Amino acid sequence: MADKKAVVLLSGGLDSATVLAMARADGYECYALGFDYGQRHSAELTAAQRVAADLDAREHKVVKLDLRAIGGSALTDDSIDVPEEETGGIPVTYVPARNTVFLSIALGWAEVLGAQEIFVGVNAVDYSGYPDCRPEYIEAFERMANLATRAGVEGHKLSIRTPLMHMSKAEIVRRGTELGVDYSLTVSCYQALPGGAACGRCDSCRLRAAGFAEAGLADPTVYA
Repeated sequence: MADKKAVVLLSGGLDSATVLAMARADGYECYALGFDYGQRHSAELTAAQRVAADLDAREHKVVKLDLRAIGGSALTDDSIDVPEEETGGIPVTYVPARNTVFLSIALGWAEVLGAQEIFVGVNAVDYSGYPDCRPEYIEAFERMANLATRAGVEGHKLSIRTPLMHMSKAEIVRRGTELGVDYSLTVSCYQALPGGAACGRCDSCRLRAAGFAEAGLADPTVYA
């Protein structure tokens, strides 16, 4: 196991919990990485801590960032409301450059650990239209990662693994359930209360609820 390490981005939501379970099932020693980036609530950070412990992550690290300093998103600027109805185009919950920043820090930690795999729960099927969740973005970042790092230059290729990329939310829920993910530990809501209760109206809540319904499984989400 020591030779098969992976950094897994863990937000505390449904998708990232499933990815952690999938990486573990593939035999990786998992190093979970989350970010306190000035998001609207901290309930997801508490959820990530629960998930990391439940799924036996080797280590769980939370890096503090201040994306509120640039704002531009309903998740980092309280003057922008989280939409509670479906909208067209890229929604205001998109956080500028978030995945690029997160993956860059994950890349640095992977080099330190000697890990050649970074797992991230981006999805191009049931998602909110974020540009940094597309396959072409991930491919471009992976190319950059192998140009920008000592590991890449010395022939130790770094890979960005996106096992959920082409799965529907229902397929994700079914796979996670098969792997024993306790979804009651997760928080997906963009505007959850401090205890983790979800609003049931934001885009993330709607996608989650639809996924469980389509999978024919009960959603353990607690609603405000």
